[in-house]
Amino acid sequence: MNASKTKLGSDHPDTLTTMANLASTYRNQRRWDEAEKLQMDMMNAYKIKLGSDHPSTLSSMSNLALTYMYQGRWDEAKKLQMDVRNAREAKLGSMGPIVGHILQLEITFFIASLA
Repeated sequence: MNASKTKLGSDHPDTLTTMANLASTYRNQRRWDEAEKLQMDMMNAYKIKLGSDHPSTLSSMSNLALTYMYQGRWDEAKKLQMDVRNAREAKLGSMGPIVGHILQLEITFFIASLA
């Protein structure tokens, strides 16, 4: 990842993809703080480079919400996921295929919060 940042830049799509893969690995290893930091950096880079409502930005936000959920940070996860849902619905309409996926995630958040 560091080589990619040096050679391509920290906001290059290949660098951001590498960051996403590493963040996912960290999350799978329950290395929450490291995953969260990378996901925050990615989300901010996408917002600056592509805008707040770009699909890549929204996906990075959704991944961060998932990390929050695994940490038991339900309120933060729910707020971030609702921001994603609202942005996608505004862009794609209420029947967009991705919006349906987000509804599924919301159900997951709800069920997990009951535990």
